[in-house]
Amino acid sequence: MNKTALLLIILLIVSVGRAWADDQAAPAAVDPSSTPKSFQQRGFLEDETLVYPQTTHNDDGHVVTEMLFRWEASYQATSWLKFSTAFDARADTHQQVQRAWVLDADDRSLQRPPFSLRRMSATIHKGKVTAELGRQFIRWGKADILNPTDRFAPKDYLTSVVDSDFLGVTAARLTVESGQNTIDLVYQPWFTPSRTPLLNQRWTAVPPQLSGFNIIDAGARYPGQSQYGARFNHLGSGYEYSVCFFDGFNNLPTFNGTFDNSPTQNALSALIPTVRVQRTYPRLRLYGADGAVPLPWFTIKGEAAYYTAPDHNNDEFILYVVQLERQVKEWSLVGGYAGEQVTKSTNPFEYSPERGFARSFVGHAGLTIDANRSLAFETAVRSAGSFLRFEYTQAVGQHWRTTAGATWIRGDMTDFLGQYNRNSYLSLKVRYSF
Repeated sequence: MNKTALLLIILLIVSVGRAWADDQAAPAAVDPSSTPKSFQQRGFLEDETLVYPQTTHNDDGHVVTEMLFRWEASYQATSWLKFSTAFDARADTHQQVQRAWVLDADDRSLQRPPFSLRRMSATIHKGKVTAELGRQFIRWGKADILNPTDRFAPKDYLTSVVDSDFLGVTAARLTVESGQNTIDLVYQPWFTPSRTPLLNQRWTAVPPQLSGFNIIDAGARYPGQSQYGARFNHLGSGYEYSVCFFDGFNNLPTFNGTFDNSPTQNALSALIPTVRVQRTYPRLRLYGADGAVPLPWFTIKGEAAYYTAPDHNNDEFILYVVQLERQVKEWSLVGGYAGEQVTKSTNPFEYSPERGFARSFVGHAGLTIDANRSLAFETAVRSAGSFLRFEYTQAVGQHWRTTAGATWIRGDMTDFLGQYNRNSYLSLKVRYSF
């Protein structure tokens, strides 16, 4: 078991010991109802299948299937102490999940782990102060489609760049509320990267300058330092805003390539040069702000962040989003623009879906048909690339839910979205919840 899991176990042992000591010290006449204890659990088993009509130069697969079992549980030990945990088990047909019997607790593997500790934390709440220790999910920002200030929320882009899931981080979080103001402090001792697509699969688009090379994945070099951040939020009369600061590392990688001196022979016995590609994660210092103003006809939301490179080895830029929201009966409508302004360019070979969605018009629409049926649309349109996703969800009884969808991607190979123009796909999810 790695050091992350060991630390979490130590934190839980200490917290349980503290709770036991308090119970022993409490007078016998205390009403047991004043410290309620409750255990709750839930979970699901889901099968997701993606069908790709077209193949790509590095992936001739047409069908990808993944099975996911997720179990979540919480235990309210005392009125001020709560334990939360979540566990994932996976298997797939496309080698995106490791073929090994290992339990992962830090999400640093290139492939998804077959068994992972998605969450394991202790939450202490006393008056205006809340502290959470351990593996958890931390979300910042107010925008809906792109969140420039959300730096403690790495993502998993392995299956699809346009439909990602969040990863948990091991951190200590302290939240203090006072009236209409909230201060959020986060310390993350171990770095958790976003999971990027595998080099030999369709969601990795090889740059034109590397065509004709044999590319070898040389793994990743992770930062050994901690990260921290602070956020202040104010809820006013008819408005809300936040300002934040982050000092750490970009969870999206920059790729460094080196030539291998021993060339590889292809099937035609012709020598081709080999490039070894390694992921690195440059330092990042961020200053951000977001806000929301409800108006009679719609709500205006804005979010912006200035990304700086303390080591002067990466681009510096401003990423921002301006959007409008409106609820019309059963329709939820969101539309806006995601922009970028580069202040310093070093031309690194980086992987950044966040910047890839910049300089685009973005939109989301959701329709609740009834208690069991819903529709959802999402789109991003750039000058040379675009995508559109449609999903229909049907619930059957209390436990079953089916979601059918289609994602359409088009554009030029020079555009971030356009380079995936052969990756349009159909999707089907079947979930049993308990």
